[in-house]
Amino acid sequence: QIDPHTAPVVLESYIRYDQGATMKEVMEYMAENGFTTIRGRKIDLNFIARMLKNRKYIGEYSYRHIVTPGGIPAIVPQDLFDRVQQRLEQNRKAPARHKAEDDYLLTTKLFCGTCGAMMVGESGTSASKGRKYHYYRCVNTKKHKTCNAKHKSVRKIPLENAVVNATMAKVMDDHFVEYIADRVMELQSQESSELPALRQQLAETERGIENMLNAIQMGIINASTKQRLDELEEREKDIELRIIQEEIKKPILSREDVTFWICRFRKLDVDKLDERRRLIDSFVNSVTIFDDHILITFNYRDGETRLDFSDIESSDLKSVGGPTLSEKPSEMAVFLHLSLDFIGIYGPRRCNMGVASVSEYVTSLNEEQQRHICAFIKFMNAEYPQLTNKISFSMPMWLVGKKMNEGYVAVSAAKNHFSIHFSDEEFLNRLAESLPACKKGKRCINIKYGDEAFLHAVEESISDFLKLYRSEGSSSL
Repeated sequence: QIDPHTAPVVLESYIRYDQGATMKEVMEYMAENGFTTIRGRKIDLNFIARMLKNRKYIGEYSYRHIVTPGGIPAIVPQDLFDRVQQRLEQNRKAPARHKAEDDYLLTTKLFCGTCGAMMVGESGTSASKGRKYHYYRCVNTKKHKTCNAKHKSVRKIPLENAVVNATMAKVMDDHFVEYIADRVMELQSQESSELPALRQQLAETERGIENMLNAIQMGIINASTKQRLDELEEREKDIELRIIQEEIKKPILSREDVTFWICRFRKLDVDKLDERRRLIDSFVNSVTIFDDHILITFNYRDGETRLDFSDIESSDLKSVGGPTLSEKPSEMAVFLHLSLDFIGIYGPRRCNMGVASVSEYVTSLNEEQQRHICAFIKFMNAEYPQLTNKISFSMPMWLVGKKMNEGYVAVSAAKNHFSIHFSDEEFLNRLAESLPACKKGKRCINIKYGDEAFLHAVEESISDFLKLYRSEGSSSL
């Protein structure tokens, strides 16, 4: 069984590390919350490293070298676990990342333009003044001394400042924001190649069910007829579930969601280490040091910025200004492999939980939970397509307006029931009074799995709930 006391802290630790926190910062977070090892000892970095690699948190049960996926309840979503493993591997290959008091933000992204090798962080102390200096150096100038680059080492702070400035210039460009929003909307509208085949299978299955019902009406009924009808109905439910899962694989984002995701970087305090790291990790693919210039490649096809070394020497963070309305950045075509996943990882995480999209939420559920939650999602999307569907507070939510305080309906799954949430407490109280057999939770009504009558009653009440908002405007939350 999941420990309700420790499970949220484990999940939050994974989220923090995925979003850029160091192992030391995760360790401090757990210590601040009063957590120790099972033997009561103080948590150390080795404990954090083991915890972040522990596959039991994704539901894997291991006994005598026999691994059973899904053998125990999962705490951490698979996508989140995979991203954490990727970051652990990246940091393992960055031997000089923590040699300085400050992180080397360009580690694994900085390359020598002469020999192509990686440039890593180093520090040294001046013999005359005793000052400590931090810089990046080509690895081939250290061991094998095979690189004859003009700039074998580059000072850390001026280089990082220049990269931050160049990245912020992109983020501050309104044309850039509009262009990326256009591309995401275009990619989001592209239908999955699986959907047409699934819809055809569903149509064929529905025809089969109709034929069986016609045969029964004509008096042709026996044991095999009943068995075949049951098989077709089960197949119909399975295909409908697969269609819903396919339809929600891509996060449903409005243009405002995409614009919000990019524009929120404009408010970063680039004097803070975590926010500088977040900016670079989100937008910068690589930085290459040539003899006469520096090339910054962003996470977009042909998205490059060239800097002279004079730009680095003069770079300071005070030069980050307001929006630039110069030429349209036609070179900034989004990489297809980033597309919606790129937005999905960062954008919907305005909430502070572990799922980033509706599909990620659904896949984290068991079979029974998936069946009921997917059916409700299908109902809401079909009946109320004008509502904005998104993930908020780690559950599928439908917004009446653009913000939560303008009204919402949401759904979440529990072990023995699922909950339908409403933003209006008075409406919820009236609904609970009309359905005394359903337990009222905090801003929600709980329905046991299989209670179709109560589910239909709640579904029918949603139209009344929306009328309330249309007639009275926004209700207080």
